[in-house]
Amino acid sequence: MALVSFLAEIAGSIMLLLFSVRLVRTGVERAHGARFKQLLARQGNVVRAAFAGTFLAVIMQSSAAAAVLTAGFTAAGYLQFPAALAVVLGGDLGSALIVVLLSFPVEWIVAPLLAVGGWLAVKCEGLVLRQYGRIITGVALILISLGLLRQAVEPMQGSGFLVVLTSYLERDLLTAFIVGAAMAFGMHSSIAAMLVIAAFVHQDAFGFTAGLALMLGANFGSGFIPIWMARGMVGRARQVLAANLFLRAGLSLAALPLLVVFRAAIPAAPEDPAQWLVLSHVGFNLALVALALPFVGVADRMTNRFAKAAKDGLSPTADVEPRSSHLDEDVLADPKLALTGLQLELLAMLSLVEAMFAPAVEFYKDRDARRIDAVVAKDSEVNDCLARIRDFVSRIPAENYRKADMRSARDMLDYAIRLESAGDVVSGKMSDLAREMLQEKMVFSPEGLRELSAMHGAVESNFRLASNVLMSKDVQSARLLSHRKTDIKRAERRSRKRHFKRLQAGRPECFETSDIHLQTLQALREISGHIAAVAYPVLYESGQLLETRLIENLPSARDELPT
Repeated sequence: MALVSFLAEIAGSIMLLLFSVRLVRTGVERAHGARFKQLLARQGNVVRAAFAGTFLAVIMQSSAAAAVLTAGFTAAGYLQFPAALAVVLGGDLGSALIVVLLSFPVEWIVAPLLAVGGWLAVKCEGLVLRQYGRIITGVALILISLGLLRQAVEPMQGSGFLVVLTSYLERDLLTAFIVGAAMAFGMHSSIAAMLVIAAFVHQDAFGFTAGLALMLGANFGSGFIPIWMARGMVGRARQVLAANLFLRAGLSLAALPLLVVFRAAIPAAPEDPAQWLVLSHVGFNLALVALALPFVGVADRMTNRFAKAAKDGLSPTADVEPRSSHLDEDVLADPKLALTGLQLELLAMLSLVEAMFAPAVEFYKDRDARRIDAVVAKDSEVNDCLARIRDFVSRIPAENYRKADMRSARDMLDYAIRLESAGDVVSGKMSDLAREMLQEKMVFSPEGLRELSAMHGAVESNFRLASNVLMSKDVQSARLLSHRKTDIKRAERRSRKRHFKRLQAGRPECFETSDIHLQTLQALREISGHIAAVAYPVLYESGQLLETRLIENLPSARDELPT
């Protein structure tokens, strides 16, 4: 019975830890996701890219999330392979530094963090402040979960079960290595895995040598996490993550035999073994960055040679997998299966539009007509998706469907039309503007380009949120998406005002690109409106959206005229 209670407490503590890490990461992504994308897009030097990856992982509380974000940028052509790999390597170092910070005994700060975080999340109206509340609350919950882990392990220190397990792992370091790898991949968080291992070592549940083997295994297993999370990506995106896994596997598998050979020279129980273990984790990742960073160019050439991938992430044939439609006429009579197929097809359509939109502002900078042509070519795929969805909805037998199901199908068709319109804006208006700049050899002012890039990043961050709303119908996500649409409107107005001020100052490059700047702002706002439209049915059904914003029972205009 004591063993069952122990396992239940361990499982509960670990799940709270995983939830807390996710809470922090999602809060950071929602608050500053667009800024992180801008930060990555500016990286060219591999050393700066590694520092950027470290910073990104520290802020996001997840090296895997930073790696997947980097892989997406690589596929879209924002990052070259060497810089992308440096960002991913730096991200792993950043996650190790987070483990150091969270492993200190700072239980006294939990109550103030809960008070501040709860107040920001519940009482503040500003979206960013509310996300800060999530972040602070998440950090407090991480500390609470670690305390629960230590409390759960402490009574079992002298138990026969832990004695047998510890002695076995001490004798068989390879098994400890495999267990550590399984923990990291199973938790989908190297931070959570290392915190659990450190908590066990701190309570003497595991010996220091076994802890080192577990640490090496966790570093090996963490390389599989971003590959699994990005399993839908192809081409250069997968190559970056595979190269990171290869490097991590090489160093960890090389270190394991050294640990076996020199285990006699390692103190069995050094003073504060948990801190030494955490510092060893940082040392491993620091050594990986130092050893691998000079050879990222070599890794680039090797992956190109073996995979024969196109260097341009947006060439007409790169990073595109042929796929079959999710719509099956054989399930039309079953509302549940038919609506699920519609959702999946709509999600694929949303991904296509996102792939078109991702490099849109880059058109104005890199002056590569091939990339423009590649994006325009994708518009036909978006049109095909709309045609399939429209045909599928038209064949639905209304007599087999409830009114709510028919309304859901019509809402999804309406959103497909909005997505097709968003794709037309990218392939039509924005591509034409980019070609005009290319032909006339025009250049934006630094301030103007920075404003357009910021607004583009803000719109791009809404695609993921729109996917979540589409599949989950979550009301809070729908509200957040609607608020972000309003924020983008405000950003457009601010950029217009700043642009007019630059015109008044007589900036010649502003006069030259004025029409293109203003039309691009309008296009970005239009695309934002189309993407956010998925939130309207969810908000309307929950009673959080009005039919009209006009004031009812307003006196007539005649009554308002002065007498």
